[in-house]
Amino acid sequence: MSLRPALVECWVFRATPSGGLEILLIRRATHRIFPGLWQCVTGRVEPGERVPMAALRELHEETGLGGAEIEAFYDLDQLAPLYDEGSDGVAFSAIFAARVRPDAAPRLSNEHDAMRWVPAADVPVLAVWPAYAESVRRVTEVLGDPERERWFRLDAEGRRIARQPSA
Repeated sequence: MSLRPALVECWVFRATPSGGLEILLIRRATHRIFPGLWQCVTGRVEPGERVPMAALRELHEETGLGGAEIEAFYDLDQLAPLYDEGSDGVAFSAIFAARVRPDAAPRLSNEHDAMRWVPAADVPVLAVWPAYAESVRRVTEVLGDPERERWFRLDAEGRRIARQPSA
């Protein structure tokens, strides 16, 4: 049996000239639920849509980033359960990450009213959900390690590259 998440999250990050990492945080607009919340890209998985492709779609819809701006796309091997008031049940979010070019220029969607690049160490102060701190840890410690990051990398179709047999 497998669980299909209702939601996706995608942590967008870039390398800095000093060798650090910055994470893109976007702030929910005042007309949306959780107004003023700083977060990563989030959204629903559409019926029939593959989960990793939902993350890439949401990334493009919420920031305009896609294609050649994305240097690498990852499955963080992480799920976040959350209470959903609408269904009065527990929903799950599958969590991804995208490393973008240092010069990538995100744009705001109508879902958000601000965005900013934040040093990875400062993200947990602004992004309040406890699962966010774990996601940032995985981005910095796991994806920041060349020996480990390759195991999490996905291709443009959302398939784990390391899983595929060598030619």
